[in-house]
Amino acid sequence: MKRLTMLVAAGFIASLAAQAQAVDPDKSLCGPGTVTIVAFDQLDATALALHPGSTLLDTDLDEVYGKYLYEVELEDVDGIEWEVELDALTGHVLKNHQDT
Repeated sequence: MKRLTMLVAAGFIASLAAQAQAVDPDKSLCGPGTVTIVAFDQLDATALALHPGSTLLDTDLDEVYGKYLYEVELEDVDGIEWEVELDALTGHVLKNHQDT
């Protein structure tokens, strides 16, 4: 019985290790048969195109009520900070407002 428990535990650990992968920001992220997230560099480019010449300050990927949101904080050439929120599944801009 002890050997069987050890084998089950080893199998579980091996399956977790196989699932745990580093996220490559240059490639689309696929969940286990559920969603495909647009590549981070494409999402960044969409946000930067809204404010030409701006600098990328921070990015964040969140899951809110089953929706994947990619938030980008930018600083434009005039020093004004902007927050851009994108749908991480489609790349569509959801919000584009001056950060207060």
